[in-house]
Amino acid sequence: MAKAAKTAIKTKDQKAAAEAKNWTKVIKAVRSPKSGAYTFKEAIVHKDKIKDFMNEK
Repeated sequence: MAKAAKTAIKTKDQKAAAEAKNWTKVIKAVRSPKSGAYTFKEAIVHKDKIKDFMNEK
């Protein structure tokens, strides 16, 4: 029974699932100039914009 429910959810909206695969969670370590400690900046970015996110300060 659980297998049928899992299949129903998977096939419900294939277009949205395909679009979701184009997004990535990116985590970047940012060093503080004052204390030298690292903080982490995270964002969900389109796969075409990952390099832009990593290059920004």
